[in-house]
This record gives sequence, C-alpha cells and structure tokens, in this order.
Amino acid sequence: MLKGKHDKSKLPSRHVTEGPSRAPHRSYYYAMGLSEDEIAQPFVGVATCWNEAAPCNIALNRQAQAVKLGVKSAAGTPREFTTITVTDGIAMGHEGMRSSLASREAIADTVELTMRGHCYDAIVGLAGCDKSLPGMMMAMVRLNVPSVFIYGGSILPGRLDGKDVTVQDVFEAVGQHQAGNYSDEQLAVLERVACPSAGACGGQFTANTMACVSEAIGLALPNSAGAPAPYESRDQYCVASGEAVMALLEKNIRARDIVTRKSLENAARIVACTGGSTNAGLHLPAIAHEAGIDFDLDDVCEIFRDTPYFVDLKPGGQYVAKDMYEAGGVPVVMKELRKAGLIHEDCITVTGRSMGEELDIVTKEADGTVIYPVESPLSKTGGVVGLKGNLAPEGAIVKVAGIDSQHQIFTGPARVFECEEDAFEAVQKRAYEEGEVIVIRNEGPAGGPGMREMLATTAALSGQGMGKKVALITDGRFSGATRGFCVGHVGPEAAHGGPIALIQNGDVITINAIEGSLSVALSDDELAARKEGWTGPRETIYASGALWKFAQLVGGANKGAVTHPGGKAERHVYMDI
Repeated sequence: MLKGKHDKSKLPSRHVTEGPSRAPHRSYYYAMGLSEDEIAQPFVGVATCWNEAAPCNIALNRQAQAVKLGVKSAAGTPREFTTITVTDGIAMGHEGMRSSLASREAIADTVELTMRGHCYDAIVGLAGCDKSLPGMMMAMVRLNVPSVFIYGGSILPGRLDGKDVTVQDVFEAVGQHQAGNYSDEQLAVLERVACPSAGACGGQFTANTMACVSEAIGLALPNSAGAPAPYESRDQYCVASGEAVMALLEKNIRARDIVTRKSLENAARIVACTGGSTNAGLHLPAIAHEAGIDFDLDDVCEIFRDTPYFVDLKPGGQYVAKDMYEAGGVPVVMKELRKAGLIHEDCITVTGRSMGEELDIVTKEADGTVIYPVESPLSKTGGVVGLKGNLAPEGAIVKVAGIDSQHQIFTGPARVFECEEDAFEAVQKRAYEEGEVIVIRNEGPAGGPGMREMLATTAALSGQGMGKKVALITDGRFSGATRGFCVGHVGPEAAHGGPIALIQNGDVITINAIEGSLSVALSDDELAARKEGWTGPRETIYASGALWKFAQLVGGANKGAVTHPGGKAERHVYMDI
C-alpha cells in the first residue's frame, strides 16, 4: 500500500474525511497533528481497557503504542481510545461484583458506539481482565469490521517457600485463616508476594481461558496470548497485530468471516482440554449471538463432553499460563487436538491463512508435563461438564478438572441461602454440615442483579478442607479460580421462577457430573404446587441506574446473558453504511 493512495469510497471513514462538506471534520484531525496523507488513509480504532484498577490492565497502555506503530507501518491511521474494565479480583466477594458481568455489555456497547460515532474502518482490541476479553470480541463481531484481538498477557507467578503462588492461593488462605490454620503474619507475607507483576491472573481462570479462545476462534495471532504481560516480546505481537489488521482491511476479511459455528466449536475445545473457566459457557454463546449464530450452553457442553482434558493448569492442575507458553502455548495444544480429529482446520484466522495451515508450521510437540499428548490425557472428558434435570431445565455447568470420578456424584440435603453474603457468613461460622448441598440463589443475571461469582465462599470452603465434603449450586457464577464441586449458571434463575427458587432446606439434591444431571427429589406435582405459592422475585436495592437497566434487559445464562436481539435481528451492517 502507498501512503495517501487509498480508495475510501466504500469505507466508513469516508463519512468524516472525504469531500468539501467534511472540511470541519478534517480540521479536527489537523488539530491533533495529522497530515493530509494520514487523514486520507483508513482509520483503525485501537481500543484498550487500560486503567489503574488492577494489574490485568496496567500494561495495556504501553502495548497500544506498539499496535499503533504496526498500523502506521502498514499505511493506516491508528486512533487510540479506551473503555471501562471492572476487574473481578478487586470486585470479588462484595457488592462490587454485581458490576462485573454488566461491564461486559458496557464494554461491547461503548466500543461499538465509539467505532460508529467516529466511523473507524477496522479495530485492534486489547483486553486484560475476565469480562473485557469477551466484551471486546463481542464488539468486533457485532460491528463486523476487520478485527484483531490482543490479550494483555498474564501475571508472573509469585514465589513463596520454593513454590509458585497465585491470587487463588490468597483467597484460599483466607479460608485457612478463618479456620485458625494460617496466622496473620503468614497472610501478610503471602498477600505481598502472590502477584509480583502486571498481567491477569496466571492460572487457567477466565482471563487466560478467554485468551486461549481468542487464538482458537481465529481473532488473535497464533501464540499471541501466551507471553506474560511484563515480557517486552508482547510488543512484537502488538506491532504484528497492527500490520495484520491492515492486511485484513485490504482483503475485506471481517470478524464474521472468522467467527463461524466451526470456529466457535474450536474455541469450546480449547476451554475443555485446558480445564478452563466455566464462564466460557457464558461468553461463547454471547459472542455467537452477536453473529446471529445459535450456539448456546447445550452446544458448548456437547463439545466439552467428548474433548479430552490434557493441559495441567491451575486451579485443577499444577501450572500457570507462563508454563503453558514455554511449552508451546495454544498452537501446540491445538496441534494435539488436531491429532485426535477435534479441530475444524478450514476456519480462517486473522493471518489470512486457515487454522490447518497455521498448525502445519508448528514444530513443537507436547512436553508431557504441562501439555500432555492427546492420546494420554489427564482425563478422557473435558474439564467442564454441562448438567440438566428438574432442578435446571435450562442447564447448569460444573468444572470437574482435578476432581476424581468418585467425587463427581454427590447427593445430600439442601441448605438454602438467599444470597452470597448469607452463605459466606455461614461458612465462616461453620454453620453447615458435611454432606450438604449449599444452595445460593437470587444471584442470577437479573435477580442479583449481575450474576456474581462466588469465589470468596468457595475458596473459604476449600481453605477449611471442605471442598470435597460439601457441594454448592447457584444461579450465579463461579470464578475461573474456583475449586471443588460447584455448580453454576443454574437456569432458569430464581428471579425468573426457576426450580432453584422453590428449593427448601432438607430437599435432597443429586449432582451427577458423569451422567450430566442435576435433580431434586421432588415430584413434578410438588414443584408445581410450590410454584403456585411462590411470591415472586426477591426485591433488590438496585431500583435505578446501570444495574437496574441490565436486570431489565438481560436474558438467560444458557444463551449468554445477553441484552439485545443480536445478529439475527440486524437490518444493516455497520461496515457497509
């Protein structure tokens, strides 16, 4: 491409740069130091979720500058902008967690509005924390412009007493502290060393899970998800991403050419084989929804069911993202999946080549320590399992990575809590019995509102040594760092009158992750009678503002907890306006 020689007659940015009537608009660009040639080039939005909320996002600002160098070198004009992030590690365990899932929608909405308002022609999106990754990818698919995604990178593991430690260890240490097995002084040391750098949580929690998804789905350059945030090598991927988006623009390869039913299935495979976060069961349907593709929790879980689990990552396993990167990263994992015939090789990626062509050039093999050969996996089914039954007609999800098969069936009496705070208080006081199924309801997308994660409660149970001695079910979510037999996304949620709203203390609940069922020992007639007597959803304190708005709009978790009609209802394509 030659600078200043672009035909912008079919690009959105023509609306702000071309013709005499756009002289006022061009004057703004001259005010910012752009040259005539730069104004005549395609405009590329460089969107980041940079903020000072947490280490996940703190390095995105630097990486955005490298992206801009790549865009400029390929004769594009980058325009950097930021959007919000709510970081789950900071929001966890209190009212702030209600903002987390709603922030995914806000990120997608604000990126869409910025791109539309300024008529940018393509996007490179950088994200670091849990909801910002799917939020950014949702915006790309919604806009259907040439798009490249970049993960900000994982945090380095901390070291204590010769072992790697992560923020998960700190959450679990709180439980040990409450049980009297961990001193104030030990906690003070651990909290100071667990998170030693910029970057997102290092285990295969939600951020790293969705980073793996970005590569597997084809929206990110191969191996770009792996390098930890502090590594200067990330800048090379950022420059390359800026160049790649310009190549996509030249070839008119758009986000929905990449995100297809087949590529979504590839993405679900990488979640399963790495023992990834249950939140992928929420985010993959949401990304599909933006493209107008039917791909719900059932479809995700169908793929989980026949995908072997062969990457040994925390929280179910031993290693962190840096270790997987050093073992070859997502490309080596995808190569193992291909050996088992579990990858659609014809899916196009942001390189312009197919997934199969990309895997053909991967020379590394599974190391047998972090990444096991697919023929000798850690277990024969995925690390995440879908459940259905009379307690969850619309489904539920449970992570079984690291749980042996004898502990994957659990029957016990219900102990019901109306919100997470009540459950956490009971756990702190040990006001529960071994063998019980703890039920936390009214924490769904609408009923919470916000579908909070329950890491504080589950980590406290693990810290008390009760992770395998009780089970927990909720219409809320779990952190990717959750361990133990914990079932989330139970649908319909309590606020929508689902069976979880009707459970009483002592009802016998059975969770069977081997068969994929979640049931309560009540007849249909008894459930119907209780439904008749149900007084409706619990009132919350959120009667106005963003969370009220989210609660009014949000749909079921099985469809991704989305807030608008999606690609199927579109009447225009932004790129073609």
